[in-house]
Amino acid sequence: MCLAIPALITSIEGTSARAEIGGVERTISLALTPEAQVGNYVLVHTGFAIGVVDEEEAQETLRLLAELAEFYDEVH
Repeated sequence: MCLAIPALITSIEGTSARAEIGGVERTISLALTPEAQVGNYVLVHTGFAIGVVDEEEAQETLRLLAELAEFYDEVH
């Protein structure tokens, strides 16, 4: 099983992109998702965009991850 985090692509240069993940910009690889464009949300795993998702799915995933983190903090 892998965990992929939604990220918003803010710029692209070749097969690399800058993407915003939780308020932090990171460089990611688009080698596996050449169809990705600026403004798209992608799922990122180990620095690679592994799929393009729509904004609604990305926001729902981010909401669920925040809820999971909150629950984890409560029990630990």
